[in-house]
Amino acid sequence: MSLKKAGFLIVLILLIDQVSKIYIKTNFAIGEEIEVFDWFRILFVENEGMAWGTKIPGEYGKLALTLFRIVAIVGIGYWLWDSVRKNGSKILITSIALIFAGAFGNIIDSVFYGIIFDDSYGHVASFLPEAGGYSSLFHGKVVDMLYFPLWKGYLPEWVPFWGGQYFTFFEPVFNIADSAISIGVAMLLVFNKRAFPKSDQDE
Repeated sequence: MSLKKAGFLIVLILLIDQVSKIYIKTNFAIGEEIEVFDWFRILFVENEGMAWGTKIPGEYGKLALTLFRIVAIVGIGYWLWDSVRKNGSKILITSIALIFAGAFGNIIDSVFYGIIFDDSYGHVASFLPEAGGYSSLFHGKVVDMLYFPLWKGYLPEWVPFWGGQYFTFFEPVFNIADSAISIGVAMLLVFNKRAFPKSDQDE
C-alpha cells in the first residue's frame, strides 16, 4: 500500500470520527442516549483519561497523558512512513494507518475540545462559546458515544468473584477512533505472519 492510500484511509477515519463527535457534543447532553436497537445505543459520555476511564492523578496528570499521546502518535507516524518506505505488507500498513488515525482522532479531543466547547452537563454544548471553553489547551475530554449492551442480567452464583452480581456485556462506551485502534491491533495479532512476513534470510 502506498503512503497516498494510507493517508486517504487516515483522513477518512478522522473525518468520520470528528464529525460524529462534534454532532454528539452539539446535540446531546452528558448521559443522554438514543436506543437504536436493544443491543445498541448512542450514549454520550466523556472520557477524562485513558481507556476504561482510568485517570492519572494529580494536577498535571491530564497534561502528561495528552503529551504522552502526542509523542506516541509521532512514533506511530514514523513507523507508518518507514513501513511504506520498506515496502511493508498491505496488512501491516493498513493496521498502522488505522492505529494512527484512531490515536490522532482522540488526540484532537484531548488537545482542542476543552477550548472550543463549553461543558455538556445538563445542557447541550456550544461550539466556540463567547465565555470560553470548559477547560484549557491539552485538557480536553474524549467524546464517546457507541454503546453495545449485548447482554444484561445477574451472573450465576457459581461464577468466581462476580457470582450473583448484575453484569452488562459489553459495558464500555467508545468512539470511531477507538474502533480504528482496536481493529488495527486485532489485524496485527490475527494476521501477524502476513503483517510481518519472514524474508529468505530469516529462514
